[in-house]
Amino acid sequence: MSDQVSTKRTVNGRVISARTDKTVTVAVERMEQHPLYGKYVRRTTKLRAHDESNECREGDWVAVEECRPYSKSKSWRLVKVLEKAAQ
Repeated sequence: MSDQVSTKRTVNGRVISARTDKTVTVAVERMEQHPLYGKYVRRTTKLRAHDESNECREGDWVAVEECRPYSKSKSWRLVKVLEKAAQ
């Protein structure tokens, strides 16, 4: 049982806000094909993620995973910082 693979969804995105305590807002972009015209359109989703140690800053590229709800709007957790923003 201990060798189970995690089935939690993990996505990468850019931190767009790190103002609140232990919370970051991450913008996740995806490309979707338009149903009628076939052109690919960029769509953005904003996720609130739990950042226990307040290590993220605006502009960082991070990985977040689904988890239990921490609050009304926060049900993602910071996994790691993939790339720090230029200061």
